[in-house]
Amino acid sequence: MLAVAAGLARHVLCFRTVWESTYAELVRAGRISPSGGIVDSWLTPFGAVSAAHVLAQTAQRHFHTYGTDRETLGWVALNQRANAALNPTAIYRSPLTMDDYLSARTITTPFGLYDCDVPCDGSVAVIVSAREAAADLARPPVLVEAVGTQIIERLEWDQSTLTHEPQVLGQAAHLWTRTDLRPGDVDVAELYDGFTFNCLSWIEALGFCGIGEAKDFLDRGANIARDGILPLNTHGGQLSHGRTHGMGLVHEAVTQLRGAAGPRQVADARVAVVTSGGLTPSGVLLLRADR
Repeated sequence: MLAVAAGLARHVLCFRTVWESTYAELVRAGRISPSGGIVDSWLTPFGAVSAAHVLAQTAQRHFHTYGTDRETLGWVALNQRANAALNPTAIYRSPLTMDDYLSARTITTPFGLYDCDVPCDGSVAVIVSAREAAADLARPPVLVEAVGTQIIERLEWDQSTLTHEPQVLGQAAHLWTRTDLRPGDVDVAELYDGFTFNCLSWIEALGFCGIGEAKDFLDRGANIARDGILPLNTHGGQLSHGRTHGMGLVHEAVTQLRGAAGPRQVADARVAVVTSGGLTPSGVLLLRADR
């Protein structure tokens, strides 16, 4: 966006390609060697070799402090699955019940299988253009209203806070200083869900409810459904659609704001918030329809 705004480029292609699903199969078949994962000498002896292990500790603290529980996280997973059922490109499309969610095998407490995003092979491309250059295109452009990138915490996963998910509060606060729009103006939320707790943290950080209030805000999933007050991850999110490192969330936001989401379309969607990351340096986009 800075390159376009400065006149250094008219169109910039941003893309993400992943082959995590094929990679996992090749490792299992012994055809390639696995990578080392998170290589930190002070974490490895304790088995903390995945983002799941690190974030699970923060989720446990949230449970202890605010009364969040596994069922709270379950409503996020069930919501994403219900939306994915309407998306032919989703990995998981079969119905998911709360019993299915709670009885799934444990990955790292409190996360079970359906708290974790699903590996996939895929590509997502987004073109960032100067507004005047996009004015005569066949499809209506989507405008960037604001961006939040402020980092106020340590970047290391093991040295950050346990009171909330790292790398969400600064970025979310920064976003709202750069627009007159407020959380109540958001029609669609596409929030990073590498794990269910990521999603919960972004809901709180962005001000859709207070810190620690997500359990009540979800209202057993009613408020985050497509017909709720905050339609969430309408394509199925990374939990059911597939893990594209956040770029799928951007694609879905653009699709919703163009009114092109078909059976999963949120009526009159004009403002969307999109997040990426959490734990790692992350960012927030506020997008709006130009129609």
